[in-house]
Amino acid sequence: MTWTLTTSLDDFLARAGGFLRARPAENTVLLTVSDRLVGRGPHAFGPQTPVFGWWSREPRGPVEGAFLRTPPFEPRLGVMPDRAAAELAVELAAAGPDFTDVTAVSGGESAVHAFAAAWQAATGATACARSRQRLYRLDGLTGPPRPPAGRPRVCAPADRELLVDWYGAFGAEAAIELPNARDTVDDRIAAGLLHVWEDGGAPVAMAGNSPVIAGMSRIGPVYTPPERRGRGYASGVTAAASAHALAQGAAEVLLFTDLADPTSNSIYRQLGYRPVEDCLTVGFRG
Repeated sequence: MTWTLTTSLDDFLARAGGFLRARPAENTVLLTVSDRLVGRGPHAFGPQTPVFGWWSREPRGPVEGAFLRTPPFEPRLGVMPDRAAAELAVELAAAGPDFTDVTAVSGGESAVHAFAAAWQAATGATACARSRQRLYRLDGLTGPPRPPAGRPRVCAPADRELLVDWYGAFGAEAAIELPNARDTVDDRIAAGLLHVWEDGGAPVAMAGNSPVIAGMSRIGPVYTPPERRGRGYASGVTAAASAHALAQGAAEVLLFTDLADPTSNSIYRQLGYRPVEDCLTVGFRG
């Protein structure tokens, strides 16, 4: 049983790409991050070099687990057995200064628990849960039960500054770091992957979706300014982004919700989303 670590995205995709594409829902973050790195280069998320890895039972055996890390973000675990997650923690703890600044890990709940336990044993750090999310898959799109006033539209370059502001507000509210938001907004506007809901001729909510990769597209971010909430705009714009992903050929449309927010979880179930798995981010203190 072995992990192979590399800083080469090409090597990672050549060896683990088929594995990622075989489970596109559970590997959605690894797929979309890899796609971003292909399009924007290795420093799309920051100046430090990303690290990738895959796990197999034998050195040349089939890949059964994968992870990546794009600093400043924590390692993200894809599909993997719990023992692979534990072995990864030991491997990274012994890898030297490139990983001494690991302060968190995220991914499927079971794998993250296994990683965290092994990381604590190897480093003496203490762990605490930072956030819990639920991954949903669309199972037949239905319209909002109470359609909001207004209509959706695809975003245009004239929306850029508003969307950059909303990206920042979303990140601050969700406690998520979103580096290079302007580049992300530019790319998504150019690709037609950002939608706003308009009411009274003014944008009141937004939703994005990722490019279709391995038949999968993920909705997000979804954001409504606080003063506009409670009017169904998030439901309307999420439904519009979901319909767009389906029209672009996505066989699986996914999204993450914060398990601490029962409102959003209820909204997405009403639109036809069904749970796939729970995910967890665990932080470490030295």
